[in-house]
Amino acid sequence: MTDSAIWTRNGVTDTRLVRSFSYVNGKWTAGDDSATIPVLNPADGRLLGDVANLSAHQASEAVDAAQAAFADWSMTLPQDRSAILRCWFDLMIENREDLARIMVLEQGKPLSEARGEIDYAASFFEYYAEEAKRPNIEGVTSHLPDAEVELWLEPVGVAALITPWNFPAAMLTRKAAAAMAAGCTVVAHPSGETPYSALALAELAERAGVPAGVFNVLTGKAATIVEPWTQDKRVRALSFTGSTEIGRLLYRQSADTVKRLVMELGGHAPVIVFKNTDLETAIDESIKAKFATTGQDCLGANRIYVERPIYDEFCRRFTEATKAMTLGKGMDDPDLGPLMNEKAVQKQEEHVADALQKGAKLACGGKRDDLGPLFYQPTVLTDVPDEAAIMREETFGPVAAITPFDTEDEVVARANDTEYGLVAYLHSHDPRRIYRVTRALQFGMVAVNRTKVTGAPIPFGGVKQSGLGREGARKGMEEFMEIKYVCRDWA
Repeated sequence: MTDSAIWTRNGVTDTRLVRSFSYVNGKWTAGDDSATIPVLNPADGRLLGDVANLSAHQASEAVDAAQAAFADWSMTLPQDRSAILRCWFDLMIENREDLARIMVLEQGKPLSEARGEIDYAASFFEYYAEEAKRPNIEGVTSHLPDAEVELWLEPVGVAALITPWNFPAAMLTRKAAAAMAAGCTVVAHPSGETPYSALALAELAERAGVPAGVFNVLTGKAATIVEPWTQDKRVRALSFTGSTEIGRLLYRQSADTVKRLVMELGGHAPVIVFKNTDLETAIDESIKAKFATTGQDCLGANRIYVERPIYDEFCRRFTEATKAMTLGKGMDDPDLGPLMNEKAVQKQEEHVADALQKGAKLACGGKRDDLGPLFYQPTVLTDVPDEAAIMREETFGPVAAITPFDTEDEVVARANDTEYGLVAYLHSHDPRRIYRVTRALQFGMVAVNRTKVTGAPIPFGGVKQSGLGREGARKGMEEFMEIKYVCRDWA
């Protein structure tokens, strides 16, 4: 259960958005045995409340509800699905401040970042409200005499959505809006560390008129909830955002039922800064790429390569900018907030210690802050060798690793030397070099002279072990649709 006073003290005006029960088949549902899961505020470790801990049996019952609702939802007129999604968008914007404050309390990110995430999350409902009306039948020139050939796009069926704690609203709306616009019904499992944002979206779904069984949110232990979905043949698509390790596990578990898989997995983004660039812009954008969401972002810059002639100046100015950043509780709207859990902080400590042991230099930070056990100081490491763990693994925190390079071929080879391939950042004013390097980088997305690339109209996703499929754009909706080929003779 939750104490409404905790939320009202922190500026949440509509406490009906704060839900403790799961949302299944249009009903707020407790666990079979009334067991609950505690949710803590990472800024101070205090209990925010408890949410329902649903059972495997209840996870299967949610699929029952979604399967039953699929027949009507898939045949609902596209303009009617569109109207519901548009209403959901309007409700998110209307409740933007409350949704942002709920997110800050459970996730810890600065308030301005949380507001930005709510805008971003809502944009998927707005975008897919329009796309819902556009999956037309496509005519194809027939290869057979007296035959008419068509391609129909149809929803795959029930879609299971598994979302992470770092973007608890946007990762759910990006998946759910696309799936529901396509005509699919949804069973969703949010991270146990940040369930309140997902449950608030379920409350708004109910207000928007989403029919019972179309959108279900189940809280509980991930293995208990998700494993039955991977083995259930009625679940025809599974979309997951999280670590590559868990993605591999879900891939294996889903093999027997041959599901449609969409996976946005780990990142290990390089930033490449050539000497013929605007240094101030490169530094500002690199700071954004590294420290957004306190570094807890799959798009976060993990390796910063700087051409040697400007290397010392870049390091000096980057370190000065890092030292100027503020660290604090999300409600105070600092530049950086706490990390999500103790495991995340330990990873920063391990990566910093390993890099220093291998010859890197500590320019600033490098330790926990006195604000609390989950606060880690924004940190800059320079002269980081390629064999350091931070250059091989995703850090997912506020530690920047900077290293020099000498040639274009060298830095491209070093940037590509990873199992990951989500996003790369490139800074240069040479158009030929931009073209060459962009073509050579083995990443699903490349940002040139900027950091922000995401948005509802773009197909988000990576290559190699950073994932499968795309989210956002028309491609994102097509991930939840099948092509039916129709060959018709009118005789």
